[in-house]
Amino acid sequence: MHVIRFKVTLGAGQADNGIAGVVTMRGRRFRTFHGVIAALLALALVTLLPPTAARAQSFQTAAVHAILIDAESGSVLFEKAPDEPFSPASMAKLMTAEIVFRAIKEGRLSLDTEFTVTEDAWRRGGAGGGGSSMFAQVNSRIKLSDLLRGLIVQSGNDAAITIAENMAGSEEAFAGMMNGRAKEIGLTRSTFRNATGYAAPDQKVTARDMARLAQYLIETYPEFYKIYSEREFTWNKIKQQNRNPLLTLDIGADGLKTGYLEESGYALTGSAVQNGQRLIMVVSGLKTARDRAAEARKLMEWGFRAFEPRQVFAANEAIADVSVFGGEKGSVPVVAKKPVRLLLPRGSSDRVTAKVVYQGPIVAPVEQGREIGRLRVTRGDTLALEQPLYAGETVEAGTLSQRALDAAMEVGTDLVRRAFEKAKGGSGSGGATAAGSASGNS
Repeated sequence: MHVIRFKVTLGAGQADNGIAGVVTMRGRRFRTFHGVIAALLALALVTLLPPTAARAQSFQTAAVHAILIDAESGSVLFEKAPDEPFSPASMAKLMTAEIVFRAIKEGRLSLDTEFTVTEDAWRRGGAGGGGSSMFAQVNSRIKLSDLLRGLIVQSGNDAAITIAENMAGSEEAFAGMMNGRAKEIGLTRSTFRNATGYAAPDQKVTARDMARLAQYLIETYPEFYKIYSEREFTWNKIKQQNRNPLLTLDIGADGLKTGYLEESGYALTGSAVQNGQRLIMVVSGLKTARDRAAEARKLMEWGFRAFEPRQVFAANEAIADVSVFGGEKGSVPVVAKKPVRLLLPRGSSDRVTAKVVYQGPIVAPVEQGREIGRLRVTRGDTLALEQPLYAGETVEAGTLSQRALDAAMEVGTDLVRRAFEKAKGGSGSGGATAAGSASGNS
């Protein structure tokens, strides 16, 4: 892995439009061996906030796990143990719904498709199962449009099992589909074992993954996301209210899903919009349903009140140069396809640092628009933003002599690496001094 590090320091002054001025960089590229930084860039100071401003208010929550993000930019506004695993309970149904949404979007299913309620779904997921249910009758056939409302509004376990068994033949096979999609979406620390969220030893998610999943659902399936805002649904002559407590509050909430298991407590993945800004939050580990509603509301209201936007890079602005092997040019600029914006605490003077991470060397030819790596921006100790970066221009393969020169340099740096490792193994002080030049490695 190669890393380009630079930092954004908050200084004095402000751009005319109230958004931070464009960050400018000038740097030199240093070709180094694998596993060590590929470049070092000096970054000019950029104005974001007055230096004398007081820090924004801190936030505390009783939740064991929590995260709050801005949906558009992905900026992390607050986090507490966001990568610690916990049981998702019924929030696992968000992943169940994604499988259905995708199948409909790809034309493999439709909202009029009918599924049969199996005896297994009726026994384990129905009223006798002890959990939430849409009260579907055994062997009845139900349109997918109604099953989705039973799944989303009523949190019906019978609806979840019916969907799983009709789509994959068994709930176990459906869980395999859930895990496959989770990896594709980028849920790196979550594992699903069933469609309902029933307790299972290794069924775990993280708050960060749940926020990422919610963000994906909102962006990818806007026509289906609307179901999450429906306040009630009636099936089999039984009316049930949506279990999301935020929908009844005047904070702009329009989804997503609650969960509860004795082992993990009360949890909620929710989203709300105010003045055109959407926030997504996840809380878990609360002791009561009342605590869940109160903590979720408090976190969401604080997020809307305590932050302001700052633009760090414009869309398609060159952020850094990445080394290219065997190309007509030795590097390619990397850009973001959309503006890189952060939400910063009002009155904050936190240091903002950033790094470009990529797997190298990048071998020519490189087509414009090819994904190269990722930009990771840290505010204080918080990973505030992670965004993919793409080649800003095309770099064709170089001449035979250019490729030979690059190959020779790679061989040379590999020899340097081997010598460095050998010297480091035999000399404590010398190795420590030499390692200082490789501080960008991660």
